[in-house]
Amino acid sequence: MDTGRDSNGVTKQRDITSRHTLRRNQETDNPCYKEYLLSLKCLSSGKGNSHETCQPYFVNYRNCKDFWASVQHERKLKDIEPYLPPPEERAKIKTDFLNSR
Repeated sequence: MDTGRDSNGVTKQRDITSRHTLRRNQETDNPCYKEYLLSLKCLSSGKGNSHETCQPYFVNYRNCKDFWASVQHERKLKDIEPYLPPPEERAKIKTDFLNSR
């Protein structure tokens, strides 16, 4: 295992561990993480040369963020904690919302 130090004196192993932790927390803390990754994938693919090509991905991500922000706001008003529902409750919340339309 390489534990060399970088210019900041932080071991490389710790840096790798923190990046892994960030990824794991993103999936938990960001309900739109999948949409985020899809938009980045579009940009990095050959077909994502322009923002216009990836526009549907950006709109989907923005809609997702807006939806979960409204859920958080509503839960905050009703004093339901945590304000951002845990991942296991999110599918039910989305289904309930879509069925109410």
